[in-house]
Amino acid sequence: MGIRLRRRVLPLALLMFVGVGAAMAATALSGATVKAVASSKFGSLLASSSGMTLYHMTSEKPGSVKCTGGCTQFWPPLLLSGNGKPTAGQGVTASKLGTIRRPDGRIQVTYNGMTLYRYSLDKKPGDVKGQGVEGIWFAVTPAGKLAKAGASATAATTTGGGGGYG
Repeated sequence: MGIRLRRRVLPLALLMFVGVGAAMAATALSGATVKAVASSKFGSLLASSSGMTLYHMTSEKPGSVKCTGGCTQFWPPLLLSGNGKPTAGQGVTASKLGTIRRPDGRIQVTYNGMTLYRYSLDKKPGDVKGQGVEGIWFAVTPAGKLAKAGASATAATTTGGGGGYG
């Protein structure tokens, strides 16, 4: 009887742990700070206050949000809570920071009109493992462009089309 119970409880406990982890990954910050950090491969990139690289999904046009549901488990949006406002950290242009209301009602940070996300497989500050994923996810530069390998912030690309989650 004890073995059967463990077989049922263990998967449920694991599922709960994963769910809590995903919820923590998308935790809203009262006043999210966006700062610029140096990347030897990509030049200067935007990062969260904890130094995690920020990305944009190119199939999301200004004013739209396509990464919802399961997509946010891999790409947690940079969110605000309450009446918080995004803050421009070192190397970031305050006038390029903004927000958008997501379909679920939460407020997401934008930069130069681009929605900002973290990547769940970036485990430490400075990781840029999400760069180029599916050909639609790219790190964002302080110039408000998409980063290219070996490019400085001024030689980055603009947003383009592409498929995506939805």
